Amino acid sequence: MKNITDIKAIVKKRKRNIILLTLLAIFFYLMFVIFYNLPNPYKLKNFQATPLSTQILDRNGKLLYSVYKEQNRTPVKLKDLPKYVGEATIAIEDKDFYNHGGVYFLGGVLRAIRDTILTRQIQGGSTLTQQLIKLTLLTPERTITRKIREIILATWAEKIYTKNEILEMYLNQVPYGGTAYGIEEASELYFEKPAKKLTLAEAAFLAGLPQAPSLYSPYLNPDVSFARKDTVLKKMLEQKMIDQKSYDQAVNQKLDIKPLHDTIKAPHFVFYIKQQLEQKYGADTVEQGGLKVTTTLDLNTQEKAEQIVKDEIAKDSRALNVTNAGVLVTRPSTGEILAMVGSVNYFATPSGAFNVTTALRQPGSSIKPLNYAVGIERHLVTPASIFIDEPTCFTAPGQPKAYCPVNYDGKFHGPQALRFALGNSINIPAVEMLALNGVKNFVASASAFTITTFDQPDRYGLSLTLGGGEVRMTEMAQAYSAFANRGIPKKLNGILKIEDKFGRVLYKFDDPNYIPDVSKPLSYPSFLSIIGKRVISPETAFLISHILLDNNARVAEFGTNSGLVVAGHAVSVKTGTTDDKRDNWTIGYTPNFLTAVWVGNNDNSPMNPYLASGITGAAPIWNQVMTYVLKNQPDLWPMKPENIVGEQVCWDSGDVATKDASGNMSCPARFEYFIKGTEPKTPNKMTTMVPVTPDDKLAPSADYPGAQMKQKTIIKGVFGMYCTDCNNDNIPYYNINL
Repeated sequence: MKNITDIKAIVKKRKRNIILLTLLAIFFYLMFVIFYNLPNPYKLKNFQATPLSTQILDRNGKLLYSVYKEQNRTPVKLKDLPKYVGEATIAIEDKDFYNHGGVYFLGGVLRAIRDTILTRQIQGGSTLTQQLIKLTLLTPERTITRKIREIILATWAEKIYTKNEILEMYLNQVPYGGTAYGIEEASELYFEKPAKKLTLAEAAFLAGLPQAPSLYSPYLNPDVSFARKDTVLKKMLEQKMIDQKSYDQAVNQKLDIKPLHDTIKAPHFVFYIKQQLEQKYGADTVEQGGLKVTTTLDLNTQEKAEQIVKDEIAKDSRALNVTNAGVLVTRPSTGEILAMVGSVNYFATPSGAFNVTTALRQPGSSIKPLNYAVGIERHLVTPASIFIDEPTCFTAPGQPKAYCPVNYDGKFHGPQALRFALGNSINIPAVEMLALNGVKNFVASASAFTITTFDQPDRYGLSLTLGGGEVRMTEMAQAYSAFANRGIPKKLNGILKIEDKFGRVLYKFDDPNYIPDVSKPLSYPSFLSIIGKRVISPETAFLISHILLDNNARVAEFGTNSGLVVAGHAVSVKTGTTDDKRDNWTIGYTPNFLTAVWVGNNDNSPMNPYLASGITGAAPIWNQVMTYVLKNQPDLWPMKPENIVGEQVCWDSGDVATKDASGNMSCPARFEYFIKGTEPKTPNKMTTMVPVTPDDKLAPSADYPGAQMKQKTIIKGVFGMYCTDCNNDNIPYYNINL
C-alpha cells in the first residue's frame, strides 16, 4: 500500500511540475512577444510618423482616393496656443489627464477588459498618453499583446516627459481627418488660420474630430459634427475649464468651415466606404494601416452620372426651382454599387457633402409597387383586378376625420385595372390597395423588403402608399432589387476586396453573380444562385416588373414617348412626386442594372408646383443614366415563371373574355398575365338592381336620401362599384369604413 501511495505522490508531483513548467514557458513566451523589439519612448520627442496610405480604388483599379496623399504636419508649441485648445482635447478625451500615470487602471483598463470580453474585440479606454503611443510607436492592430505593450510604454513615457510635453506631442501627431495631422494643419484645413488664432468654438470643434474623423466630418455629417462640438463645450463647462458665459457664446458661434480642397473622385461614395471601413477596422487602421480597398464602383459610370446630374440641374434649376439631385446605380443581383452621386457638387458649400442617397426623404408614388406586390402576393388582387377611381373617403375607429385622397391630375378615372392604376400612378386605387392590405401588414412587408424606416406602424395611415413615410434611396434600391431578382432583395455592397499592407486579403466579396467588367454585355444573372431571403414569389416579382415596363399601361398619364422609355430596352420604371412637390423620384431597372434618381432641394423647399411632375426633374436624369449603362447590353425582359399564365380579359371589367360560335369576343379584350389559379372566376360586370339618386346618379347606399332601386349595369371593384349607364358625373363620395 505504501509503495502505491508513494508512486501516486511521485506522479502527482511530476504533473504539478509539468504544469508549472508549462506556465513558466507560456509566461516567458509572452514576455518575449511583449518585450521583443519594444519601441523606445525616448524617440517620441523627435518622432516623425510615416503612416502608410490607405488607397480606395474603383473596380478596375483606378484610384479614387488615397487617405494620405502626403503627410501634412506642422508642429506647434503648446505655450503658443490658447489654453482652451489643450483643455478642449483633455475634456473630451481624457479628463483625468493630469492625475494619472499614463494609464487609468480603475476606469479605462478595467472597462476595456470588460468590453473586450463582452464584444470579443479589443476596446478602447485609452488615455491621451496611450493614444500618443499607439499613434507613433505601435501598429494600429487590435490585439491583447499590443494593448499590453501600449500600457507599458505609456507608463514609461510618463516617467520621461512632463504632462504638457505629452499633450503637445499628442496635438502635433493626432489625425483630424483627410490629410491633416496635428492641430496646426487641422486649423488650416478647416478654418484657413493658424492654430494660435482659433476661437474657443473652433478649438472645441477640432477636439471632437480625432475619435472618429469620418463620423464627425463637417463635410459628411455636418449636424453630427456640430453637435459633437457642443458636446466638447459642455464637457469643458462641467469640468470648470470655461464659465457659463464663454460656453453660451461658443455654442452660438457659427463656424465658417472652408470647402475641402483635395483630389478625390466619387467623393460621396468614397466617404460612404471610408465610414464602413472605420466601423469594421477602426479609424487608426484606416487612417494609417496601408489598406488597399477595391470597391464595386465603376468610375466611368460614376463620372458620366455626375456630368448628367450637373448638366440637368443647371438646365432645370430656374424653371423647376430645384437645386440638387442624387443618383444611385446598382447591380440588383449582387447589390454592387456602380455609381453614387450624393449631390450636384460635393465641394459646394454649405451642404454639397450631404449625401442624398443615404438621407431620409419621402418617396411619393415610388413606394406604390411594394404595396401592390403585397396584395398580389397574398392573392388579394391580380393585375386585372378593378379599382374604382372615384371620390372616396376612408374612415377608421379612432381616426379624427375621414381621409379623402385626390389624384395628381385632380381628375377621377372610373374603373381601373390594377395594371393601369399602377402604370398611371393613380392615387385612389393605391389607397384602396393599402386599405385591403392593412397598414400594419404593409409596414411588416416593407421591413422584409429591407426598408427600416417604417418602424412604428401606428404612426402611419393610408397616405403611406402615397409616400407619407420617409425612406433612404439606398433602401429603395434594395427594395426594388426584389422585383429584378425574382423576389429576393439584395443588400447593397460597395467593396469587392480589402488587402492589408502585406497584401493579405482581409475581405473578399463572394457572390456567384459577380461580374468584374460592367462594360461587357450581360445575359441573365444566375438567379438560382442568388443568396438571400425571399420576400415575394418569382410570380409576383414578374407581374410587378411587367406592369412597370408596359408603356401602354402608363400612356394615359405619361404619353407614348416619355422619358420613361429607354430606346431598345425593356425597362421597368416607376416615378414618384410628393404632394407638396418637395421630392421627385424615378427608379427603374432591368435584371442586371438599377438606377434610382432623386431631385429636390436640401432645405426641403418645394419645387415649382406647376412644372414638377413624374416626367420632369428626375426622369430625364434617370433616362440618360440608364441609357448609358445599357448601351452595350442585350435587351433583357423579366424571366417569366412557369406558373404564370395568360388570359384575354375585358378592358372595362377585368372579366375573362369568351368567344361565341363565330369566334367573336364577348367584349373588347386585352391580354393579361396571372399567377396560375388566380384567374378571374366570377364576373365583375353584371346587370342588377342598384340604388340611384333622382337624377340617375349612383347612390352610395339604398338608404341614401331620395335613392331608388333601378336595374343598371355595374362593375364591381375591390372597393365599391361603378354604374356604366348612370349619370356618374360628380357622384357622391364613397365612404369606406375600415
